[in-house]
Amino acid sequence: QVQLVESGGGLVQAGGSLRLSCAASGRTFSSYVMGWFRQAPGKEREFVAAISWSGSRTNYADSVKGRFTISRDNAKNTVYLRMNSLKPEDTAVYYCAASYYYRDPSTVGEYDYWGQGTQVTVSS
Repeated sequence: QVQLVESGGGLVQAGGSLRLSCAASGRTFSSYVMGWFRQAPGKEREFVAAISWSGSRTNYADSVKGRFTISRDNAKNTVYLRMNSLKPEDTAVYYCAASYYYRDPSTVGEYDYWGQGTQVTVSS
């Protein structure tokens, strides 16, 4: 089992940047595929990015490709989401999640553990 705690959210102007962090408890962080999802008010939770156990594979939603970068530091039990060129439509609660498998990393149901989320608000 793993516990996930997100941080780094906040209010930023359009065009700005933020880096989200997700700290994981436990000694087996490298055993998990890690993903970032987001949920805006009144909308379903949607995939943002995912990274494989060693970081050699990544996936991104089309809406964030070229702007967001997912990375991980297994020695620090942390996964990051660097967000550049933020847009108002990026406003949402951002969640990190952990999965044992890299089958369909864009699917909510693939993930076994979730954090509580961190709010990102992008003003126009």
